[in-house]
Amino acid sequence: MKISKLKKKVAALLVSTLALSTVLSGCSSSGTDSAGGSSDGFELNVNVGPEPETIDPQKNTASDGSTLINHAFEGLMKLNSENKIVEGQAAKYEVSEDGKVYTFTLRDDAKWSDGEAVKASDFVYSWQRLVDPDTASDYNYMIDMVENANEIMAGEKQVSELGIKAVDEKTVEITLATPTAYFLEICAFPATYPVRQDIIEANPDTWSTDPETYIGNGPYVLESWDHQAKMVYAKNENYYDLENLGPDKINFELMEDQNTILSAFKNGEILFGDDLPSDEIESMKDNGLEIKSQLGTYFLCVNVEKEGLDNDKVRQALSLAIDRKYLVEKVAQGGQIPADTFVPTGLTDADGETEFHDNAEAWYSADEKDYEENVKKAKELLKEAGYENGEGLPSIELMCNPGHEPIMEAVQSMWKEELGINVTISSQDWNVFIQTRKDGDYQVARHGWLADYNDPISFLDMWVTDGGNNDAQWSNADYDKLINEVKASTDNNERYEKMHEAEKILGEESPIIPLYYYTDLMLVSDKLEGFYTSPLGYKYFMYTSISE
Repeated sequence: MKISKLKKKVAALLVSTLALSTVLSGCSSSGTDSAGGSSDGFELNVNVGPEPETIDPQKNTASDGSTLINHAFEGLMKLNSENKIVEGQAAKYEVSEDGKVYTFTLRDDAKWSDGEAVKASDFVYSWQRLVDPDTASDYNYMIDMVENANEIMAGEKQVSELGIKAVDEKTVEITLATPTAYFLEICAFPATYPVRQDIIEANPDTWSTDPETYIGNGPYVLESWDHQAKMVYAKNENYYDLENLGPDKINFELMEDQNTILSAFKNGEILFGDDLPSDEIESMKDNGLEIKSQLGTYFLCVNVEKEGLDNDKVRQALSLAIDRKYLVEKVAQGGQIPADTFVPTGLTDADGETEFHDNAEAWYSADEKDYEENVKKAKELLKEAGYENGEGLPSIELMCNPGHEPIMEAVQSMWKEELGINVTISSQDWNVFIQTRKDGDYQVARHGWLADYNDPISFLDMWVTDGGNNDAQWSNADYDKLINEVKASTDNNERYEKMHEAEKILGEESPIIPLYYYTDLMLVSDKLEGFYTSPLGYKYFMYTSISE
């Protein structure tokens, strides 16, 4: 996910949580307790990102959007505070002996925020909507293991033929084409959350932007939306776990500028901030900064259809000329790990013990002692491609969103000094940036991806030909074949062997340039309790409270 759900095993979380004494203006009391901890609840001010591109469950692809969606909607399954997949809207489920049929029984008290009962047909509609070509969901492939999903997405079958049906109002039956070990994680993924057919059909273009029609089934409901400024979420009085919810209201302050976020946190205007300037990391380590590991990779996406960049030797040269050790230690400064492949550390291999990354063939050495040799090889590749010393290669524009300019500037310098390539930088606001990259109207762009579930395929299947998240415009028939075989296989060893083969192809053609494996840097007040996050990038505030 542009920055994702659960895992059987992940790398231990690196947590550096230190105290910060903030004033409580980030938490407004709705009772008599000035600290906001009264029995009447409180209002919590937080920041998880800028204005979201969308909060439509079937159309969102960003982690900040997922956090917002997780507060308003809930799937058959959900992620709890211990990072375990548990029943959500489903009270229970059963799996057939062959692992292909899942039968979910909905909770008797599952309701929409307008009081209507959540029905099995709501899930049928939503899952059909996800794979419907007319929806144009970038995440339609998330349920490609469901019977007939691929054929529907290809326009070969009708959405009504998807392997999901409502046995009765409270029973959802889902049939898979191939047994999938991580399927319950899929059922806790935002794209599979139920939405209301009557609401969407009556308001197809505006239902997810208007609080009046944004009807959800989760713990909170969108009460108001001051675009580009704030989204206010209030408790859903019809949620089955209402009595255990924390804040009366959660005010999601929409901010993109890192300095603005930091200032708001320091001033107590927010008790949580999801970003900060790299040059402030050291000073904030004793003042509320938490650093956690994430299942994700920060990388550059290369548009392989642009002149010069359509040559894999050029792309390999660009990758080799980057000093990743310098980037993480001198620029990013957040404990990130230099990346030498795309699939990050933290995901297990076929044996369930060793890491997929440790068994992968490195694309290059990320060790600083090998950088000089990497640059030498990069120059040779550039010469072989017909662009010796960068001559004749069109100027490259590095595109990013605000806050990532320091990384781009470092890469710009390396490519200029080591390869003689002229590089410019452009920065666009988040929503514009995402759309520009998706449209392919760029040369090289910043990108980041977090796992959607605990399986390497979550990183690899995004690069299939014409994939909804394949912003590189890259295509390789052998790669596509391997990914299809991975998804059709029931042999775990075979699956992982083919995933390693696919990643090797990705490295050889280099439509992407990995820079480092993510850590999650966030500003958390020491007074905020009950907050939890996942290595997949989601933030959960529904059960928070404020300590004295």
